[in-house]
Amino acid sequence: MKKWYVGVLTTSLLMFLVLGYCVMRKPVKESYVTSSLYFNMTNPLEWINAMAPPAAHHPESITQVISAEIVVSELFIKRNLSAEEQPSLSTWYQLKRLTTHDLVLPNAIEAVKEATVAWNNLMGAVEREKLDTNDSSIKAGKQKQCPHFLSKTNATELDASGFKLRLPCGLTQGSSITIIGIPNGLLGNFRIDLTGEPLPGEPEPPVILHYNVRLHGDKITEDPVIVQNTWTIARDWGEEERCPLPSDEKSKKVDELDQCNEMVGNVMATRHVIATNKSSMVQGRAKSRKYFPFKQGYLSVATLRVGSEGIQMTVDGRHITSFAFRETLEPWLISEVRISGDIKLISVVASGLPTSEDSEHINDLEALKAVPLPPRKRLDLFIGVFSTTNNFKRRMAVRRTWMQYDAVRSGQVAVRFFVGLHKNQMVNEELWNEARTYRDIQLMPFVDYYSLITWKTIAICVFGTEVVSAKFVMKTDDDAFVRVDEILSSMERINVTRGLLYGLINTDSHPHRSPDSKWFISPEEWPEETYPPWAHGPGYVVSSDIAKMISSKQRKGRLKMFKLEDVAMGIWISEMKKNGLEVKYEKEERIFNEGCRDGYVIAHYQGPREMLCLWQKIEEKKRALCCGD
Repeated sequence: MKKWYVGVLTTSLLMFLVLGYCVMRKPVKESYVTSSLYFNMTNPLEWINAMAPPAAHHPESITQVISAEIVVSELFIKRNLSAEEQPSLSTWYQLKRLTTHDLVLPNAIEAVKEATVAWNNLMGAVEREKLDTNDSSIKAGKQKQCPHFLSKTNATELDASGFKLRLPCGLTQGSSITIIGIPNGLLGNFRIDLTGEPLPGEPEPPVILHYNVRLHGDKITEDPVIVQNTWTIARDWGEEERCPLPSDEKSKKVDELDQCNEMVGNVMATRHVIATNKSSMVQGRAKSRKYFPFKQGYLSVATLRVGSEGIQMTVDGRHITSFAFRETLEPWLISEVRISGDIKLISVVASGLPTSEDSEHINDLEALKAVPLPPRKRLDLFIGVFSTTNNFKRRMAVRRTWMQYDAVRSGQVAVRFFVGLHKNQMVNEELWNEARTYRDIQLMPFVDYYSLITWKTIAICVFGTEVVSAKFVMKTDDDAFVRVDEILSSMERINVTRGLLYGLINTDSHPHRSPDSKWFISPEEWPEETYPPWAHGPGYVVSSDIAKMISSKQRKGRLKMFKLEDVAMGIWISEMKKNGLEVKYEKEERIFNEGCRDGYVIAHYQGPREMLCLWQKIEEKKRALCCGD
């Protein structure tokens, strides 16, 4: 009995020592932190299995800070860049503290992590280009990277993996994908997925729009239904949107169009006509059926079109569904169309794709390049323009229109585009070439997500006070037409050089508390019932003292982050006012938040054609007249 007891005791002691040794070598807590710091750069399934948090996790802020510092270190390594490349990074290194210490904005870690991968890939391509002596082959390849139009005819039957159409440079507002096909097979069910770029180590790319047509229903209904959704490896499937809508749901509006056409699922009466002879016909009785845009065995022409708020689907010329963009799943990140299921494809056409102009074929290239910044001279105005990576045409329209004002060409006013990186290397390479050609782009050390536009506002303040010295600093968008002459005249008329916020001021606005809203703000983000006065985003101006305080506070890590950039500016100015700054709120009614009216100072939501038209009217009529009817 004693021998048995001693044996058990000895065995237990040995097991305890081995276990203790393993824990000392790699404690459980350390394993958890190491996994989260590593950011899933290898096999994500290994990361999930290695005692990682669940897919939809929310690490503590201190872990976020440490993680970001490790990940972004490569973003700020000094690079051996030429004189024509360096100006694009004038604010890049000054935002290091912002990207590593102020990660309270949604998706900040993802944007910085993805930017690190994108930046390393881009710099690798730049270095290879410098080493390559065959310049002609490089240029030939560049011209083919961002086509305006792609098509695949006679796609016929799908193979085992379905049909895929690569979109080299993503989509932009106005882009469309038209699919002509016939639902067939046993059920006639098919799906269309618009997917993004996967990060290294991710088995599948994010699905920015999952469009699933189920002609024979599903577990919820026996009637035909369209299901729309999104999928990411981090968040899995999102919340389904169904058409026809469930009886207890109210249709939302996306770009002023219904989430689901009210006709879908409603009973439609049809009449059968029976011919008796050549001269007379007998009409049969009415037959009722529920309307659905797709029908098994019948040809359909379906078009997905990108709007400003979401993606719309029309079938045979009739609007059917709308799907609002979701956070981090934005159209410029789409890189592929995937079609699978029971459908015979006739053709797939993608048009209106973002493409950059070939600088070698531009006659007035020198007139479009940014005027060199005057040394040791104070600017009257600096204008920072928000732009996303593949908005090549919008930036070119701005260069050809209001950037041609005499004040801009003379150097009295400077204009720069503030652009984040893209997950797609081709887009980044096109952007890099554009930046060193025109020298009017400021690259941001994060991937362009709508939730991070506040960082661009800060970067504009940094540029306007630390890179250049400007009396006034302005923020606008690449789809806004700015009358630079009238902005300068307004600054002279107001005659205020300190504590100024000029724009379309909103003094009575409330946070959007509905999670469905694009501008949703939770009570944790802003507990008060109203916002302080703020100016709408299409265009506002602040005096240099305000911009300088914002730049200084971000450098010290004392600036409150808020994801709505125009409201954030109002919050920062309100805090300055509480601390003794005398603030002048100057409301400008001629700034139009949506569209254009004659006599405008700023007209928003203007596409490239409208911008060129507005500029032509100013040149010919010498008046600010709108285009169209």
